[in-house]
Amino acid sequence: MIKEIVVVTGPESCGKTTLARQLADRWEAPLVNEAARSYLQNKDSYQESDLLEIAKLQNAMEQKKTVLSAEKLVCDTDLLVILIWSEFKYGSCDPWIRETLENCFNQKSFNRHYILCDPKIPWQKDRLRENPHNREELFAVYLKKLKDYKLEHSVVSGTSKERLKQALDRFKYK
Repeated sequence: MIKEIVVVTGPESCGKTTLARQLADRWEAPLVNEAARSYLQNKDSYQESDLLEIAKLQNAMEQKKTVLSAEKLVCDTDLLVILIWSEFKYGSCDPWIRETLENCFNQKSFNRHYILCDPKIPWQKDRLRENPHNREELFAVYLKKLKDYKLEHSVVSGTSKERLKQALDRFKYK
């Protein structure tokens, strides 16, 4: 049974997927992929209501893997990303997303730790990314949300190799 959920989070193109995959490989842990990528892959655009559908998929994928027999579960994003993006892009967030996220925080059977990726790496364009100019502003929003919710978190920065080392060092004595 999963004891610890490690969520890799942060603004677009800050190395979340790379780090999440590296951690899952290193720990031989299950990985929850980012639902938005597969959901949006065949769409030309999206609207606010799509964020609720993406959130439901993301939550279901995470919940499905919490029953596996592994120490850690690694998540390449979670509902926090969707909440922040919804508020940033649309000025509001569906109550289901907020309530479900807060319920995740209150699950006592798991320790939940967030690894926030610093965006000071080169922007990598792809057709699903849309916000290259204010990653620093969004990083500050992530940090504030993590602190406001009093969530256990660490910040990683530098190269991919340095980020991995920082994340692994955080869990060295656990």
